[in-house]
Amino acid sequence: MKKKPAAPKQSPKKINPAPAAWREFSSPIVDGPDRAPSRAMLYPVGFNRADFKKPQVGIASTWSMVTPCNMHIDKLALESAAGADGAGGKAVIFNTITVSDGISMGTEGMKYSLVSREVIADSIETVAGGEGFDGLVAIGGCDKNMPGSLMAIARLNRPAVFVYGGTILPGCLTGVIAGQKLAKEKEDALRKRKLDIVSVFEAVGAHAAGKIGDAELAVIEENSIPGAGSCGGMYTANTMASAIEAMGMSLPGSSAQNAISPEKHEDARRAGRAVLALLKKGIHPRDIMTREAFENAITVVIALGGSTNAVLHLLAIAHAAEVRLSIDDFTRIGRRVPVLCDLKPSGRFFMSEMVSIGGIQPLMKTLLAEGLLHGDCLTVTGRTLRQNLVRVKPYPAGQEIVRPFRDPIKADSHLVILKGNLAPEGAVAKISGKEGLRFRGKARVFNSEELAMKAILDGIVVKGDVIVIRYEGPEGGPGMREMLGPTSAVMGKGLGKDVALITDGRFSGGSHGFVVGHITPEAFCGGLLALVKNGDPITIDASRRRIDLDLPATEIKKRAAAWKRPAPRYRRGVLAKFAKLTRSASEGAVTDAGL
Repeated sequence: MKKKPAAPKQSPKKINPAPAAWREFSSPIVDGPDRAPSRAMLYPVGFNRADFKKPQVGIASTWSMVTPCNMHIDKLALESAAGADGAGGKAVIFNTITVSDGISMGTEGMKYSLVSREVIADSIETVAGGEGFDGLVAIGGCDKNMPGSLMAIARLNRPAVFVYGGTILPGCLTGVIAGQKLAKEKEDALRKRKLDIVSVFEAVGAHAAGKIGDAELAVIEENSIPGAGSCGGMYTANTMASAIEAMGMSLPGSSAQNAISPEKHEDARRAGRAVLALLKKGIHPRDIMTREAFENAITVVIALGGSTNAVLHLLAIAHAAEVRLSIDDFTRIGRRVPVLCDLKPSGRFFMSEMVSIGGIQPLMKTLLAEGLLHGDCLTVTGRTLRQNLVRVKPYPAGQEIVRPFRDPIKADSHLVILKGNLAPEGAVAKISGKEGLRFRGKARVFNSEELAMKAILDGIVVKGDVIVIRYEGPEGGPGMREMLGPTSAVMGKGLGKDVALITDGRFSGGSHGFVVGHITPEAFCGGLLALVKNGDPITIDASRRRIDLDLPATEIKKRAAAWKRPAPRYRRGVLAKFAKLTRSASEGAVTDAGL
């Protein structure tokens, strides 16, 4: 029996702003004789006298040549500016930072990744607030750009639209493999594969296991990233883009477009126009980013088989929007939402293939029909989610990417919130069902990701081990590094079903296997993870949603009495500030709580 669509707790906002709202924030900056110095500063950057009577729209661009995810965003920013200008506004483009997870993964540099989310949010808020922009377009490509942009938008609460930079195309071998000598059967096999960044990480593990040689590793390395766009599976970038569209904060279709495509350029231009429409109607982000909208985002993330990072980031965005959301909401929603999409890393298909069959809109229409989405939530189109989906056509017959609702990949969520004596405040597991639902093994303990990675590659980790990587949490790391290196090395060595990995750090959206992250309290803060020793029995039970260290209470108490908190790893700079301000991963690792 179909469930009835859930009724929203608030109706779409009726809007008819007073004329002052059209230029609420720019007017105090540029109006009147006393603001002549401000106007004088703006003439050289492209303003004329007429522009000072127009609403100013900040275009927050995350362009940089740091990573292929963002290398094309300068062009998209120009499109958004043209859209805003053409609709009667005055666009001002400004930049913020990005950090490439794929490049820094497995190094000390990765500690800056989650920190960059806060820096991005702070910097967008700072520029928009300081310059008096009336509205915003934010364009993001790499993982932290997206939640950082949404956090800033929620804090500012000025009419805004988010634009996703788009997904990369798969890598493949074409033409002659220059400089590499491969056996013909290996070359033929590689030519049939579609590659991405996870292919490279897993090739490292395969190389360490002797399954591939130097030449094959080099070929995979050189051909996996063909150009601009975010990592090509349902990893964190595509997950968060989909969540933001489901939340109503980007235009329909924005999350499922190739980075280099006419559709993506048109999406950016339409976003600029849409901000002016939101200004006219008086629609603000917090009118859209309601609790029901966050529930829609969680539902879509689950149906897509999305990244565990969605838990961390949606909690942080909700905090910025002053919406009550907890990790327990993921459990509540996850009990009734199935995994329907056969997307990488656990599945077979790339996001670009999802784009080719219609993106996430038909999936959302199916979820709405099943009563799993709040259809009356307002969106940046000025219409409700249900209204946006009216004309959406179903997926083409014969496609294999999205399963029928009655034949899911998994009947409930793959994002499993675990509790137990190892994680009384919660931990996040990614259980696709392919790994099994229960693992019991003996701890093999490492106090950093680098030590664990070396042990995996050197063959020290064996079947039956529970790899424990600790002191990598938000405060202890600091920065809560992702563990794509170790998880990919495990898969590449063929141990994916034979070992588990648990950590107070987190995982890339590209990670798969029996993995548990976000363990709270973290080891640095005295969590039980700090007391685990080599050989200790650990049980992970996804069915019971528990993760436990199987030791007598007396032994645990004895170890706790002897434990001493390590010295902070950083005492100056942005990492030290993050460690000082951050909250638990179970609260989104936000840095402005309680200030």
